Amino acid sequence: MKLFRASALLALLFGIDKLIGLGRQVLINQRYGLTRALDAYNVANNLPDTVVAMLSGGALAIAIIPLLAETLGHEGRAAMWGLFSRVTNLIFATAAVLALALAIFAMPLVQHIVVPGYDLDRQILVASLMRLDLIAMLIFCISGLVMGGLQAQQHFLLPGLAPILYNVGQIGGVLLLSGRFGIYGLAYGVIGGAVLHLGIQIPGLIHYGFQWSPSLQWRHPGLLRVFRLMGPRIVNIAIVQLIFILTDRFASFIPGEGVASALTLGWTIMQLPQTVIGTAAATALLPSLAELISRGDDHALRTTLQTAIKVVLALTLLATIISLAFVRPAVELVFEGRGKFTAENTALLIPAAQMFLLGIAGHSLVEIAVRTFYARQRPWTPLIAAALTAVVFVGLCFALTPLMGHAGIALANTLAFTAEALGLLWLLRRQNVL
Repeated sequence: MKLFRASALLALLFGIDKLIGLGRQVLINQRYGLTRALDAYNVANNLPDTVVAMLSGGALAIAIIPLLAETLGHEGRAAMWGLFSRVTNLIFATAAVLALALAIFAMPLVQHIVVPGYDLDRQILVASLMRLDLIAMLIFCISGLVMGGLQAQQHFLLPGLAPILYNVGQIGGVLLLSGRFGIYGLAYGVIGGAVLHLGIQIPGLIHYGFQWSPSLQWRHPGLLRVFRLMGPRIVNIAIVQLIFILTDRFASFIPGEGVASALTLGWTIMQLPQTVIGTAAATALLPSLAELISRGDDHALRTTLQTAIKVVLALTLLATIISLAFVRPAVELVFEGRGKFTAENTALLIPAAQMFLLGIAGHSLVEIAVRTFYARQRPWTPLIAAALTAVVFVGLCFALTPLMGHAGIALANTLAFTAEALGLLWLLRRQNVL
């Protein structure tokens, strides 16, 4: 029952977040359309987003929650916050070094890795926006860890509100700053949203008695356990993020404006149902799985996991059918004819969105399967699976892009992640976890 309430709360908050995010996207499309400037903004986020995902948002949050929950249960809240502080201190120091390196080498990275197919003017714009995004990156590295610390205590409300506030910050950037600063106004809004993302969670830290320790005791036993789990997860997330970087790289060689933005928006449309169903369930599931594994209750673990998978699969398949049926009229109603978003933009967006929407179930099941392996503190299997997914994705891009253009890139993503989901679930069944 506790898991159901947590899942329902997260689904509600994620749903509100996605609706506000949809409003944000309408405003962005009105202001910019699928243009060269928006392409530059979207691709500029990739490397900073990769650092955040590797250090806190995806890698450490999943690795640290089982260990924080275990420390809380066995040693108490003071010990848990001590471990949390040591992790946070090291992560922020690492993020600061990486931010400096990315700022220095932004231009060669953009020219040779991110978008080699762009002309020089667009590459300069991408590098400039990337440097600005590094400020938000540093804030998110802390905020992502705070989310993990609160979720380890089965507190989901404030972490669930954080993405909503992030969208509010971006909306402020579009409405208040884009007229004066152009595409840079959107980047300033991201920084404001990052501040709000962290700020809304501070009352939770106070409520649970957080006390910061300045220690950098990297040989601490708990910290070493975190990094043993985190190491494979960092590589795992890096591989997943590499897929998004490669997406923009493939897109940069496709003629015309708005290709990268169409893929980004198509991905965003897919995430509307996927986040509400798959991410909400998987996020609520991880602390519960960690608790059951800590107690050694294999029967309850299997029952909980089977129920979650069945419910998520049923809901995502239904969502896929409905989304495919209504994506075109919805895009025409919400986006087309508003500001700079044209019928040509719709024609560019729809094929990408349709191919991404086929992957709602696959992406949702990957989230559940990966969290199950991490709850069992077995990180190497998801790492190997992610590496195979990246190889499959690249191969499919080479095969499908000549036939389908940018829609082939989206379909390659769907097929690769669906194959990963099936493979991980098969392994869990072989290991008698399912």
